[in-house]
Amino acid sequence: MGLSILAGLLTFLIVAGVLVYVVIIYNELVRLRNDNDRAWANIDVLLKQRHDEIPNLVETVKGYLQHEQQTLLAVTQARAASMNAATIGQKAQADLLVTGALRGLFAVAENYPQLRANENFLKLQNRISELEERIADRREFFNDDVNTYNTRIRQIPDVFLASFMSLQPRKMFKVSDEDRRNLTVSYPPKAAGQT
Repeated sequence: MGLSILAGLLTFLIVAGVLVYVVIIYNELVRLRNDNDRAWANIDVLLKQRHDEIPNLVETVKGYLQHEQQTLLAVTQARAASMNAATIGQKAQADLLVTGALRGLFAVAENYPQLRANENFLKLQNRISELEERIADRREFFNDDVNTYNTRIRQIPDVFLASFMSLQPRKMFKVSDEDRRNLTVSYPPKAAGQT
């Protein structure tokens, strides 16, 4: 009789231990998934703030860049694509388009001294540049969270529970091919008579 009670108690402790362990893993995977969602939401907030500044920037530069309609159109189209993006992947792609279009706009603006002297333009340029830096920082946090999540759902024993929960690997926020290319800087040739 005493042996069967001991065996029953041992079985109960083993089952209880396994259940507690499964609950701990489950809670950890849920926390990691929520950390991913929060990290993306933080990026999304900054993207929205940047999108809200773009119409003001376009209105400010419109009068100065009359011969640069392609540049303004690229910024406007990139913003529209970004606002229509639904998934994280689409938003990441659209963000890269917006970043590239804004870089092009700021590069073209360098050729217009009156525009560079415009206080509104300078404030908007600084605000957007600040947002770009914050977005880059948040991308780094997002990628760290995604990496941790992806690693955990592929490790044993987490992989079994992750499979049961239908957890799929998530994509990191990657740099565009354009951003990977080396930047070449060329200076205008010196005018005749200058040394």
